Formats: sequence, structure tokens, C-alpha cells
Amino acid sequence: MLVAENEVEKKEILRRYRRLLRKAKPMLKDGDAKIIKKAFNLSLDAHKDMRRKSGEPYIYHPLAVAEICIDEIGLGTTSIVSALLHDVVEDTDYELHDIERMFGQKVAKIIDGLTKISGSFEYGTSQQAENFRKMLLTLSEDVRVILIKIADRLHNMRTLDSMMREKQLKISAETIYLYAPLAHRLGLYSIKSELEDLYLKYNDSDSYWGITRKIALTKDVRSKFIRDFIKPIKSVLNKENIEFEIKGRPKSIHSIYNKMKKQNIPFEEVYDLFAVRIIIDVPEDKEKAACWHVYSLVTDFYKPNPDRLRDWISTSKANGYESLHTTVMSNSGQWVEVQIRSRRMDEIAEMGYAAHWKYKSGDSKKSAPALDGWLNRVRDLLEQNETSALEFLDDFRSNLFNEEVFVFTPQGDLKTLAAGATALDFAFEIHTQIGANCIGAKVNHKLVPLSYKLSNGDQVEILTSQKQKPSEDWLNFVVTSKAKSKIKSVLKEGKKEIIEIGRELFFKKMKQLGIEPSPDIMVKMRSYFSLRGDKEIYYRFGNGNLELKDLKSFKKFLDKQKSSALKRFRDALGFKKEVKKIRNDNSDYLLIGEDMDKVDYVLAKCCNPIPGDDVFGFVTVNEGVKIHRTNCPNAVELMSNYGYRIVKAKWTSQMELAFLVSLRLHGTDRVGIVSDITKIISSDLKVNMRSITIDTEANYFDGQIKLYVNDTKHLSDLIQKLKKVKGIDSVTRMG
Repeated sequence: MLVAENEVEKKEILRRYRRLLRKAKPMLKDGDAKIIKKAFNLSLDAHKDMRRKSGEPYIYHPLAVAEICIDEIGLGTTSIVSALLHDVVEDTDYELHDIERMFGQKVAKIIDGLTKISGSFEYGTSQQAENFRKMLLTLSEDVRVILIKIADRLHNMRTLDSMMREKQLKISAETIYLYAPLAHRLGLYSIKSELEDLYLKYNDSDSYWGITRKIALTKDVRSKFIRDFIKPIKSVLNKENIEFEIKGRPKSIHSIYNKMKKQNIPFEEVYDLFAVRIIIDVPEDKEKAACWHVYSLVTDFYKPNPDRLRDWISTSKANGYESLHTTVMSNSGQWVEVQIRSRRMDEIAEMGYAAHWKYKSGDSKKSAPALDGWLNRVRDLLEQNETSALEFLDDFRSNLFNEEVFVFTPQGDLKTLAAGATALDFAFEIHTQIGANCIGAKVNHKLVPLSYKLSNGDQVEILTSQKQKPSEDWLNFVVTSKAKSKIKSVLKEGKKEIIEIGRELFFKKMKQLGIEPSPDIMVKMRSYFSLRGDKEIYYRFGNGNLELKDLKSFKKFLDKQKSSALKRFRDALGFKKEVKKIRNDNSDYLLIGEDMDKVDYVLAKCCNPIPGDDVFGFVTVNEGVKIHRTNCPNAVELMSNYGYRIVKAKWTSQMELAFLVSLRLHGTDRVGIVSDITKIISSDLKVNMRSITIDTEANYFDGQIKLYVNDTKHLSDLIQKLKKVKGIDSVTRMG
């Protein structure tokens, strides 16, 4: 039987490999197929005894990643080879020099960037952040490292079903935190949307499947609507002899979910559920005029919303995206987004940076200056940045999803900055020294302060003084990574001397109090004083912000912690071992309601979980285990940066406790509405209410109620009853 199964698997592996070669064939040069075969055979041999969590042969994964690189990103032979080998150095006995010897320096460099850092990490830092920084360092030489890593993450997300729940939460959180924004910035729209949808599938499956079902139910109606909508457009484009293709597609599940959350509306009230895309085949030098011509034809039939016109043809987005967007009113009274672009623009919109390469290497002279500019800024940030991996990651992420603002120098040169950028950001964009000596600016010939926020079309002149020096408060109003990095770098020089003085003083005081500054003690101290690192502690002692009395207070805290009977842990591994010991079984989860006397845990105030909510535990440094909802606003950051502290948790079915929740109510005010609300809460459902506030303005009210419920079913019943009260438009849970 085993032999038969192996034969079936061998045939399937061969079938997948041949499919990969077929898809790669149009871009292969002489000798490329031979190199790909060599990489496939090496990967097959290296992973021969390995299986994925699903039970499938491991080789399926590198084959799938290589296929995504071809099919969905448009990469070539070097990337295919690297994708096939991307886990070989990390997971098998092969070393980097073996790869370099067999496949050359380019492939070896890419594999090096894709290989996770091995060895130990300082407790309290994020291994994921360290890995990500190392991967980004290769960006200065080869952007394909990031593109292959995104392909790797996409396949992992597509096959996440076979993973344990805690792994699903950690990997999906990491994906929405880093990889989806990165795919967005590199112009991989389809991949970015799929990663976001898959995150929602595992993080909030009820919302995901609810929206999926509703999209499916409206499919026939939607198809008829799109047919009717595009009929007159098709007719006029044919008359004008324009070569075109029209696509109608629903918005992504995640974008619909976001709109429902942001606007606090049900699915039925999301008016622009779908977009119509008009793709025209036209020479590159005539694209702009042709797109505006099609726009005029569309608006002959449908009235446009003037506030919803977006021209990304004249000036492309920072990720290279080019398109003309308008929202028009259909004959049935529904708003429809219409996107107009050329075939070249559509390919770049779908496949991002790799498509730019294709057009750069051909006859086209058009490049991706905005995207190239962003990549250069990332390289600059990586070369200059000396902060911790987590700080670097925060700075880097803050610029991934930002929209852009376009401003001009006095000479008329266009500069692209992140939306919200200030005059000081602009100064650092021009030159580090200009930024460091900046005392103000003239925007459109008017004097403005450093913190002035720039708008599209502003013309900016920077004023400088040799006496000016950066100060710490500058970090409060700059938004670009470049400005933050340069300011920190200048401030760091001045800090060094203070840190050395503070370090000496700190150890002297610690010795007086008899505290041994072990790594564990330092982690607790950083948490106690809410500081980022040991150097920050020394700096505070050096400038007098921390003194002996503060250390005495910390010592009292340590003594109290030692005397506590409750068990605390450093990470999830320590927690699991202790729980197994306490229960004398193989359980590795926290049972909420039964383990309170054995394990120190609390319900997180940021999301107020109640029985029925999908939850996880987070091992904190000083406050035991905190229970969060999986869709808590802080969950993504905790799971993506501190996966090693995540523990499984579930509610005991025997709990009969009351949990505090907050509800927000919106509606039309009328006499007696408060009485009707309190009657349902107190009389009908026998719920204890802690507080109620109602604010009314122009016959419209906004209310908040805090009350106690037993579980999510109890809460759901209450919400449904409140929604039936005359005048109430919406009831939502807060937090």
C-alpha cells in the first residue's frame, strides 16, 4: 500500500513540475530549463523525508511558490530557481556555499535573504522583526527577495487550514501586519487583496463567511446589473473603433468588511460593492489622451461624482499604479466605481514591480520613478538605521500603506512624500543637512512652522540656520522614515555621553540596593518604567529623570512579586509546561474560569472578552497572562511581533459570571426612547446596567451603554432586541 501511495505521489510531483515548466516556457532562454531542472532535483532530494502539516510531501510547497512567482508576479528564471530552493539552507543539511557553487552568487544572495536568522535572540525582542530586517537588507541589491517571500507567504496562507489554531492566528496576524502592506506598496494588488481576505478568514471567520455568502447570493443580480450598466459603454466604444476589454468585479471581502466597520453599516448598505474596469489597447504615447477620451464617453451616459475623481495617470501612486478612477450614478440609483486604464497599466496594477521590469527592458522608455524612489528611500533607511528591530519595523510599516502628497521645490521639481508629511519631512527629503538646520519654511510664499502639514500642489522653500540643531520633539511631527531615522541618528550622538554617565550611576545604585542586574531583571525594569531598552534606562539616570527613589520603588515591586503565590511565566513554553504539571495531563491551554487560583491571568481591558468570543492568552512580563479577543485592536501586533508569548485559551462551559461590555447606539431621537431601551435591558432580559449616556443633536442621538452579560449569545439576543426599538438605526459592540 505504501509503495502505491508513493507512486501516486511521484506522479503528482512530476505533474506539478511539468505544469511549472509549461508556465515558465514563454520567458525561458537557452539553458534555463536545465537550471530549473537542477534546482528542482536538488530541492526534491533535500526535502525527500519531509512532510507538511497537511501530510503532503514538502516539495509541493517550493513548487507552488515558484508557480506563484511566474503566474501571479511575473518573475523569471533566477526567481524560479530561488523559489524552488528557498527552504533548502534553512531546513536541510545544505549550506549557502553549496548553493553558490551550484547556482551562482545571485541565487545564493537571494537564498541568504530568504533564510531566517538562526541562534538566540535577546529576550523581549521580536525574532520576526529581526528576520524581516535581514530580508529587507538584501533589498539594496535585489528586490526579488521580497517578491519571493510574498509568494512564500501567500502559499502558506492558502494552506493554513492544516495548522494548529494558535499558529493560524500568529501567521495571519503577521501577514496583515507586514506582508499585505508590503504587497500593496510593491503594486501586487491581487496578492494584497487575497492576503487580506485570508487573514479575515482565520481571524474573524464569522464575518468572512457571512460576507462571502451574501456576495454569492447577490451574484445573479449583480451580473445582470453589470451587463445593463456596460451595454451603452460597449456600444459607443465599438462605434469609436477602440480596442477594449471590460471587467466587472466585486470588491474584496476585506475591503467590504472594513467599510462596514468604519461606517458602522450592514452589508446591504455598502453602496459600491463592485467596480467596472475598462482596459484599452492603445500605444503608450497615446495612453493618457485615450483614457480621458473614454472617461468623457462614460460620463455622457452616467453622471460622475466630482469628489470621487482620481487621476493616477498624470502622477502615478508611489507603488507605480496608474489608472483613472471615477464613481458614477447608474440608472438604477446605485454608485459604481469605474476604472479606466491601458493594457500596460493593468498589467502593472496586477503584477506590480515585476511588470515594470518587463516594460523597462523592452522598447518602452517609461519607468516607475515613484516606485524606484520608494525603493531608494528604503535602501537609505536600511543603511542609516541603527535602532532596534522593532523600532525599525514600526518606522518601516508606517510608510507602507500611506497615501502620497505631491509638492514642488522652488525650481518646480516634483517631490512625493507620505500623506501627512510636514515642512520638516520635506527638508530631510531634500538633504540631511538641510533638515538638521531647518528653522522654518515658506509654503506658497507664506512663512510656516516646521510642523506645517503639506497639501498637494504646495511649493515649498526651506529656511535654514547653522545654529539650528534637531531636538527630540521633532520626532512628534515628522512622518517619513527618512526624517525619523536622520533625527534619531543626530540625537543619538548627543545621547552617548549621557548614557555612559548614567550607566555608571545606575550600577552603583543597584549595588547599594543589593539588586543583581540580570537579563530577567532588566526586562522587568524596562516594563516597569515603560522604557524600550537598557540604554534608555541609563539615559534616564544620566539626565536625572530616574533616581534612587525610583529604584527603591522597583525593588518593592520585585519583593511583592516574589511573595505572590501566583505563577508567572517568561513565554508560552514555560506556561505550557506549568499547566501540564498543575493538571497532571497533556493540556496546554488556559481554561478561563477554572485556573484563576493556579495561574495569574486577567481579561484585557482593550477588548473586554466575554464567553463565546474567540480568544488567546498573551504572556506579559509583569502582569501574568492577559486574555484578548482574536479580533482585538492590539491582537495583530502582539501575535506578529511576540508569537512566542501566545498561548491557547478557552472558556469553561461551567462559567456563570457577568462580564462588562460597552454598546454604542445610533438613531433618531424621540420622547420615551431611553425608557424603552432601559425596559428591554432591565426588565425583559434581566441585565444589570452600569451606565447609560445619550447625546442628542438635531434630532439624532448617539448613546453608550455599559452593562453585564454572561456570554456572546446573551449579548447577541440583547443587541437584536435593541435593534427592534423604534428610532434605533444601529447597535454595535465597542472594543
